[in-house]
Amino acid sequence: MMGGDYAPAEAIKGVKSYLETSSPLPLCLVGDEKQLNPLLEAHQINPALVQLQHAEEVIGMHEHPTKALKEKPNSSIAKGFALLAKNKIDAFISAGNTGAMLVGTHFSIKPLEGLLRPTISTLIPKRNGQTGLLLDVGLNADCKPEQLNQFAMMGTVYAKEILGIDNPRTGLINVGEEEGKGNQLAQATYPLLKANEQINFIGNIEGRDILDEKADVMVCDGFTGNIILKMAESIYDIARSEKINNAYFDRFNFEDYGGTPILGIAKPVIIGHGISGEKAFLNMLKLAEKMIRKDVMATLQKAIQPQ
Repeated sequence: MMGGDYAPAEAIKGVKSYLETSSPLPLCLVGDEKQLNPLLEAHQINPALVQLQHAEEVIGMHEHPTKALKEKPNSSIAKGFALLAKNKIDAFISAGNTGAMLVGTHFSIKPLEGLLRPTISTLIPKRNGQTGLLLDVGLNADCKPEQLNQFAMMGTVYAKEILGIDNPRTGLINVGEEEGKGNQLAQATYPLLKANEQINFIGNIEGRDILDEKADVMVCDGFTGNIILKMAESIYDIARSEKINNAYFDRFNFEDYGGTPILGIAKPVIIGHGISGEKAFLNMLKLAEKMIRKDVMATLQKAIQPQ
């Protein structure tokens, strides 16, 4: 509850909005009781629907992640991961220090059996009204072909279970469509994806295809993916600053999607944007609920289970 530039005020608003949805899951709110209790009372949130876990320390957005987690065991992020590791909660959400969230995940939550590296993804609005999935978008700047192959499998599961796409098409982001194109990573990854019967591989896709309907799951290393992600985020900012009223550009508002789940670990961990507001927190909670109810992590485990 203490993570993000506008916490805990906006987080509380997101909690209230979520609890007003149909059949919400009970929530555990981790944060400073002195700040949270007055807000809970002011927003008339039913105490029977929330459990409060006191955490008096806060990890700042610019603190060193590993050092902060070690020196601040009573921070909301550290306590949240402790609860998740002890099976006291089923998912953990924060818009706080991204590095601390990643480090906390690495040291607290087990990876899926057979996983090479976890990944983070982002949703990409398509021109035809659909939504695509791009991964990795920054967790793994340098990748191996085998890792991209697993990203494709996990992306396929996520597209099916969360986005509702029956047979998602997977494309490898490259500098050309031909099979022999690209750097060493792309050239070595292509045959792995082509031979993978668990995915619907359509071949290479180029930058011009990312916003189009050619592929549903788009795979690349985290260096490339993060550049694409930041450029996509700028589209909404530019449209808003130029006062462009366009339904497609409006879909680039990150708050519509909430946060980014870490794929490849045993339990849902969702990382929110530092400037998250009420709408973003609401959508993060709805995403966590969907992942829990559908047991997405178990389906991911089946997908990458060692043969």
